[in-house]
Amino acid sequence: MSYQVFDQKDEFHERVEAIRRFNRLYTSRIGLLQQGHLDSPYSLTEARILYELGQKPFMTARDLCEVLGLDQGYVSRILTRFQKQGLIGKRVSGEDARAQLIALTKAGEKIFSTLDLRSHAVIAAMLQEKSATAQREIAQAAQTLERHFGGVQRSQAPIVIRPPQAGDLGWIVHRQAILYACEYGWRIEGVVAEIVAAFEKSADPARERCWIAERDGEILGAVFLAKDDCTTGRLRLLYVESAARGQGLGRQLVELCIGFAREAGYSKVKLWTHTVLASARKIYQATGFRLTDTYTHNEFGKEVLSENWELDLTAPAAD
Repeated sequence: MSYQVFDQKDEFHERVEAIRRFNRLYTSRIGLLQQGHLDSPYSLTEARILYELGQKPFMTARDLCEVLGLDQGYVSRILTRFQKQGLIGKRVSGEDARAQLIALTKAGEKIFSTLDLRSHAVIAAMLQEKSATAQREIAQAAQTLERHFGGVQRSQAPIVIRPPQAGDLGWIVHRQAILYACEYGWRIEGVVAEIVAAFEKSADPARERCWIAERDGEILGAVFLAKDDCTTGRLRLLYVESAARGQGLGRQLVELCIGFAREAGYSKVKLWTHTVLASARKIYQATGFRLTDTYTHNEFGKEVLSENWELDLTAPAAD
């Protein structure tokens, strides 16, 4: 048996091919290759134009071209055909006499509604084949693709901070291993796994906690407060996903740890971090921690300058 060894360029090539494989699978599964979209006389492009008009009436042809990334002449021919079929109507814009506003007629709305229901039914049938857990994973994966490729704005749903649920601790190990490998080239999975396993095995709920930050079912970050000894708590494994950075979430998680440490009766909180983690270090400094010592090690597969920080909980709280 032979094995193929990939370097970093080959790994990128394989990621590209993985997305292409998914595209081929998905377009086939939902019938995009059929001549008539969703068993209708309309092409996929025509159905998308009906969909956009169904979502936002009184668009211009230019609006449709910009939203769908289509040639203006191509869109114009489709709109002319729709108008002849009685699916759309046009009127002059009150703001610009040169622009014509387009909207679906009653007949157009009926066609749009039929296509929309069929599209919903196709996806619903695919999801119903899967377990509830798999359905959530698929939906989250779709949201991730939309966020990275769609240029959509961040969800306005609030970030919820909650205790860990089944699978969350394993997810933290998985995500931190990936993030630190991608951003710093560190091999950190074993270290994180040991910390998480020790917490899961023997955490005292009265003195040790984990907080998970989540929005729309997607984990955005986490932090732990563990027991060092009877008087000292230890802040561990703070991380925030790149998409959620710059919103104050990291500081909120650190302040939760500090507040809980005070309630639990600790007189100090310690933490271990690394000089290169500039954003985290700013949070620690802003919340009252002070740097106590630095040292180098090779525990992550390369030389790293690490730091120990400490917060005196008997001193006045930081503003």
